[in-house]
Amino acid sequence: MTLTAPEAAGPARDAATRALHRSYLRQMLLIRRFEEKAGEAYSLGKIGGFCHLYIGQEAVAVGVMAALDPGDHVVSAYREHGHALARGISSRAVMAELYGKATGCSGGKGGSMHLFDASVGFLGGHGIVGSHIPLAAGVAFAHKYRGDEHLAVCFFGEAAANIGAFHETLNMASLWDLPVVFIVENNGYGMGTAVSRAAAVTNLSVRGTAYDMPAEQVDGQNVLTVREAMDRAVSRARGESKPTLLEIKTYRYVGHSMSDAAHGTYRSKDEVEEYRRRDPIAILTELMRAGRYWDDEQQAALEAEVMAEVTDAIGFAEASPEPDLAVLHRDVYAPEGQ
Repeated sequence: MTLTAPEAAGPARDAATRALHRSYLRQMLLIRRFEEKAGEAYSLGKIGGFCHLYIGQEAVAVGVMAALDPGDHVVSAYREHGHALARGISSRAVMAELYGKATGCSGGKGGSMHLFDASVGFLGGHGIVGSHIPLAAGVAFAHKYRGDEHLAVCFFGEAAANIGAFHETLNMASLWDLPVVFIVENNGYGMGTAVSRAAAVTNLSVRGTAYDMPAEQVDGQNVLTVREAMDRAVSRARGESKPTLLEIKTYRYVGHSMSDAAHGTYRSKDEVEEYRRRDPIAILTELMRAGRYWDDEQQAALEAEVMAEVTDAIGFAEASPEPDLAVLHRDVYAPEGQ
């Protein structure tokens, strides 16, 4: 397995393309550095509960979100920090929510697995495996009913392909022609299931449904490839009101959660290092360098910019107040100070 640029080296591209690539790189770097600092904060006891980091899978969130419009909606599972950041929830609001503070995007009531911000169309992380997949179909049905040409996107791991609601929802989405894109983030290690790292989820799921739908397997380490596949799925949803299943093959460098070792139990250190050779951030960086529109100085400046944002988010979270007890007992809340 070798790290290769997704496109051949060539002259610098037009300014719009260069800016787009920089924006993808910045978003992936922000997710990476944010998650690294979140892991440190968890180890120090500043973040409690469950914490599932997204390190290694950044190209999936960034490539998918880049294809969406503001009026689209996203429903996610519990490994959703990267999804939330890529969709536009501020790093301050996400970090404050991890800290359980009143200024968090869920008012400090959700924590790591339940980030939510309807203002950017992010309808939450959901902790029960597969439970949110029908919700995404419902959101897509609402868009179709209103005739607004928007769509729903649903993220879940490969282990959710074992859940009955997954198959039921795909059947309904196909039968009713719903504008929804199902994103299987297959990182190879669905916990507590019989799905192996080599399993092809598309073969497990779509071909077993009563109503077929377009499906693709996508290289999840290449943000440009993810964006291209998502563009096709979005076009199908908007133009034809048809669902799509994208199985995006990726890899997490860290454990399933902070309680799970990165390696040494069910995978080796060598395996993790081998996959790091196809790091999504490195692949895009190599492409930009090969195109002669990225250099060490620009890279250093971007790293500094991202770290300043993450440092600010941590400071904001630590300085933010705890939720008021009266707010904790209310069903409706308004996050403060964002």
